[in-house]
Amino acid sequence: MDAVLLSRIQFAITVGFHFIYPPLTIGLAWIIVYLMIRRLRTGSKSDEAAARFWVKIFALSFAVGVASGITMEFQFGTNWANYSRFVGDIFGAPLAAEAILSFFLESTFLAVLLLGWNRVSPKVHLFSAIMVAVGATLSAFWILVANSWQQTPAGYHLVNNRAELTSFFEAVFNPSTLPRFAHTLCAAFITAGFFVMGIGALYLLKKRHEEFARRSLMIGLVVALISSFLELPLGHLHAVQVARTQPAKLAAVEGLYTTQKQAPAIVIGLISGDPPEAKYALKVKGLLSLLVHGNINKEIKGLDAFPKDEWPPVALTFYSFHAMVILGMYFIGLTALGALLWWRQKLFSNRLFLWLATLSIPLPFIANELGWITAEVGRQPWVVYELLRTKDAISVMVPASQILLTIVLFCMVYALLFAVWIGVLRREFAKGPQVSEVKSKEDLAQ
Repeated sequence: MDAVLLSRIQFAITVGFHFIYPPLTIGLAWIIVYLMIRRLRTGSKSDEAAARFWVKIFALSFAVGVASGITMEFQFGTNWANYSRFVGDIFGAPLAAEAILSFFLESTFLAVLLLGWNRVSPKVHLFSAIMVAVGATLSAFWILVANSWQQTPAGYHLVNNRAELTSFFEAVFNPSTLPRFAHTLCAAFITAGFFVMGIGALYLLKKRHEEFARRSLMIGLVVALISSFLELPLGHLHAVQVARTQPAKLAAVEGLYTTQKQAPAIVIGLISGDPPEAKYALKVKGLLSLLVHGNINKEIKGLDAFPKDEWPPVALTFYSFHAMVILGMYFIGLTALGALLWWRQKLFSNRLFLWLATLSIPLPFIANELGWITAEVGRQPWVVYELLRTKDAISVMVPASQILLTIVLFCMVYALLFAVWIGVLRREFAKGPQVSEVKSKEDLAQ
């Protein structure tokens, strides 16, 4: 058994499972802010019931995300001791900022958001919702700062084979931080938009809670429509950054073996052969050069420009990226169809769209995982790009048998957590929004 491979598999499982939840909670937190504003403005019991419903869903997902995140961070000191030693001086600041400024803010005000119904004023309650959303967004920012530094290190120097911080600003705003944060944040809004839209569509298909269902469908559609279209330019900016700072990753993403001018963009293809290259591919000649450089005649480096031991796993990087792009185009198409049906006043009665919206709920989660695979596998063989190889980052004292045992245990725990999450979600969806939970002023006076 290979300890490096097992450590990578374990980390992929833990991070992949954890990453199910933050995109949903980040986007859902801002949707809750909108619902709390509606509640404050209208004073409607149905608006408050809708806000209560989505706050419960948020709190459940947040709790599972926190639980899964603990084991993810625990691994840094167990399986990846050399990595932790190398990046400790760099990662201390952003991870401390995430814990103190973001997670503490989010969790503290979440308690007010959950328990503050009829205990604090609607304005204070709205403020707590805003703080939760800000905390969730800042948490994502600081985590992405740490991860982006691994992709494009900056603001450091090497001392005794350790990276030591020389500029906090340069480390935080390294070349990939802002493009990756914008891309990931937009993906979070797509995830939450499709989730809320899909649940609204499901209620309409079942002819239950129809006022709530129409409102959820509309809110989710607007959020998903705007964020799906916005993801196109944000994804393009991120890809240009990758081309500039991680050209080997770009070559793997595009299945491009030969360095060339008028480099093609591949719509779909099959990675095969040695060296690996896209075969049987639908290509648009010159489009990759145009997208990256704004000039069809500019050169794009292929895998042949790099030593073979610095190539990422080409097939996995290529397929995950292209599957993510295909899903992104589907999101644009479905939300555009929804907007057209809304304009024609057929949105709530078109059963085909309602079924598509319901069945599409898992797809943004899958797209998020594919994007993470593209980013992390495409960085290989480096755990810190061009500074520390993955094979040199593990804990040499942890035997492969123990890593395998913990993989099995983690999978069992995560399967249980996921089953609990789905089970509680099903129970809450079966109950639906409960207007009876909302107390009137007369009830409170008694």
